[in-house]
Amino acid sequence: MVGLWEPILDHTDLPLFRMPAPGLTVRSADGTTQAVALILYGGRVKGRSASRPWHLAALRLRPFAAELHRDGRRSGVTVATLRYRYRGWNGSDASPLPDARWALDEIRQRFGDVPVALVGHSMGGRAALRVADDPSVRAVVALAPWLPPGEPVADVRGRSLLIMHGSGDRTTDPTASLGYAEAVAGVTDVRRVLISGSGHSMLRRARLWQSLTAGFCIDVLFDGSDQSQRPTGPNHPYQSLGQGIQLTL
Repeated sequence: MVGLWEPILDHTDLPLFRMPAPGLTVRSADGTTQAVALILYGGRVKGRSASRPWHLAALRLRPFAAELHRDGRRSGVTVATLRYRYRGWNGSDASPLPDARWALDEIRQRFGDVPVALVGHSMGGRAALRVADDPSVRAVVALAPWLPPGEPVADVRGRSLLIMHGSGDRTTDPTASLGYAEAVAGVTDVRRVLISGSGHSMLRRARLWQSLTAGFCIDVLFDGSDQSQRPTGPNHPYQSLGQGIQLTL
């Protein structure tokens, strides 16, 4: 009709909708990468919003990544942090799992067939245990992992596991992580440590959480190598960690 304005939509000019994609932030080793530590931070039960590096869940693991890099880079340890597509687990979609498997494939493409240690907190701990069957994985550190009732036990044979939980955690269940450790103790090397007085954020006794994580990863990644080349010395706090699944520090 003459005199009425009608918008004309030219779809060729509209921006294409982009599906969210995972990403990696890499702290490179000095020289050739001999091993990789992959950081998997926490998230939410449900959430389709994009995961961002400035979210609190991601910030919590930055000190862990920094310590791993500081202790291991001269021996060839590269530290990679995964950015998920979404903030949530999202039920049966298990959104972090394809992201974590993508990251493991990406590590192989970039660095070759090097051993990998997974470090996951909360939702990331659950994801790390689920993808521990990847052939590159040698070690898993699950920090206050979210292990709801009915969580399947992954095929972790041949992997070394360190599961840590704060005694004061009110977000994820310390008894669930103990039960998981007991379930896999017959098929793999697992240690489960209760950090007295600490909570889900791992802020109290943070230095202990971080040093045990770095020490364990580096010890497993360099197992069988020349002892003089291993970054953890005799006075490292990790050396005081005993064996078993009922350890309390």
